[in-house]
Amino acid sequence: MAPGSKADKKATVDAAAWMFNVVTSVGIIIVNKALMATYGFSFATTLTGLHFATTTLMTLVLRCLGYIQPSHLPFTELLKFILFANFSIVGMNVSLMWNSVGFYQIAKLSMIPVACLLEVVFDKIRYSRDTKLSIGLVLVGVGVCTVTDVSVNTKGFVAAVIAVWSTALQQYYVHYLQRKYSLTSFNLLGHTAPAQAATLLIVGPFLDFWLTEKRVDMYEYNVVSLMFITLSCTIAIGTNLSQFICIGRFTAVSFQVLGHMKTILVLIMGFFFFDRDGLNLHVILGMVIAVLGMIWYGNASSKPGGKEKKSYSLPTTRQQKHGDDSDSDENLRLKA
Repeated sequence: MAPGSKADKKATVDAAAWMFNVVTSVGIIIVNKALMATYGFSFATTLTGLHFATTTLMTLVLRCLGYIQPSHLPFTELLKFILFANFSIVGMNVSLMWNSVGFYQIAKLSMIPVACLLEVVFDKIRYSRDTKLSIGLVLVGVGVCTVTDVSVNTKGFVAAVIAVWSTALQQYYVHYLQRKYSLTSFNLLGHTAPAQAATLLIVGPFLDFWLTEKRVDMYEYNVVSLMFITLSCTIAIGTNLSQFICIGRFTAVSFQVLGHMKTILVLIMGFFFFDRDGLNLHVILGMVIAVLGMIWYGNASSKPGGKEKKSYSLPTTRQQKHGDDSDSDENLRLKA
């Protein structure tokens, strides 16, 4: 296959992966918002456990059909991933309860600098000036259109710090595990989803009761609410899978930066379906700034030197000279 056609094919697959993630992520947010706001199902952690249980069922079916090949992930690596992932989910829910919406959004934005720091420290990634500036522009744009009231307290700040670092580590670990153990997105999801489902379905009802003072088993289920729960779980399969595909193909930083397109789409969809007063000139300006930053980031990070791993060159002059001397000595011995 010609280099040009390979590049075109990769670009097409990359675009499809991003679109898959955007559509499923925005879809699940809209469905969950309707489920919680309209039908009062406020058990977010338990619902996430149901999402992973449904995803686990999907991976089992695909494994039985032969679409997922056997693979190995050490238990210690799985345990670390589950800790990061579950602390991320619990931390975000607690942070939203203890902090204002504005500070919660600031905490979410701070995941990008933290993800950058992880790549710099562990992967020795170096960012160009344009890449850094484009990330800053995205942060400013999303901040303008999402951050309103900002109030924080000590326990809310601690919850936000735990949520930000655990989320950044979880997303970094997705990319790391796929590279280190040569795992596909399906393979990694097959290892992690059952463990996450089990832990969240055990912890979720107690955590949700602590946060909402309501019991999930006492909720008045009906046909419509069960339909929304089923729809949410079905879309979650695509959301979980597409997240692993995108982070595996790119990095956690790119996933975070370009992922804020979902934030903008959610704001627009929310305007049409829920709050028609939420979209004003201030919010539109922030959206435009954020989109320009994403376009700039995509262009800057794809250029040579935009985002690359540092290379440490070792001095080779003396080694080469020593090698030449060794070759000469070997030749003399052969001649002798």
